[in-house]
Amino acid sequence: MPYKRKTGLGKRRAYAPQFKFDRSIEAVKTNNYSEISRKYDVSVNLISNWKDRLFKQGAGIFETSPDQERNELKIKIAKLEQMLGKKEVELNLLKNFSDFYESRNTP
Repeated sequence: MPYKRKTGLGKRRAYAPQFKFDRSIEAVKTNNYSEISRKYDVSVNLISNWKDRLFKQGAGIFETSPDQERNELKIKIAKLEQMLGKKEVELNLLKNFSDFYESRNTP
């Protein structure tokens, strides 16, 4: 089912990718845009655009580009480095607190 989003200029809907894909396949199978439009309250032009994109990007849907994988891995590495940095700061704070506490308790 689609999810809805309101914008300042009026009511617009944003549809989930799975919803778009399902309506595109349905349009290919039935070739009855009007029926799909009425059934799901989506414009005929939008269904047609989704179907056209499906045909244009059809083979690309099943491919993963090396650049895409590389970028995803870079993002993952950056997040892990950030987490590591935070843990180092926490560890240093705990160590400093421990040293301070020990120095106050030593005669």
